[in-house]
Amino acid sequence: MDRDFLLHPQLLADTAMVCDLGLSRVLLMDDAHWPWLILVPRRRQLRELIDLDREERIVLGDEIELASRILRARFNPDKLNVAALGNQVEQLHVHVIARHRNDPAWPAPVWGRLPRRSYEPSARQSLLDGLALAFATAA
Repeated sequence: MDRDFLLHPQLLADTAMVCDLGLSRVLLMDDAHWPWLILVPRRRQLRELIDLDREERIVLGDEIELASRILRARFNPDKLNVAALGNQVEQLHVHVIARHRNDPAWPAPVWGRLPRRSYEPSARQSLLDGLALAFATAA
């Protein structure tokens, strides 16, 4: 991957690192309302999916599928939301969010519905460890 890859400061502030995959850095959004992963391709100056070459788009698709399967296995969601918006953070990143019909924003999107609720440190570490193990054993 690019040696010059830098994570956008907002992503750095709002997330914790789970692991690196072949293309993407996997991050956990620090919001305990929703199981929420963010995949960031480790390439400089990407803004759109079309900025990836064909092979990288295929790899990213496979990594999104893996993240989705891990969230589904761990959290048994009613729906998985997958989105690459970038309206506030221009760096290309893909959200994979496990949603439940009883979550506080259902059926609306999660953005801006509630103030972020950070994980308790021990719960966050336990979740990070479990997710990292799931990615390591699945990949």
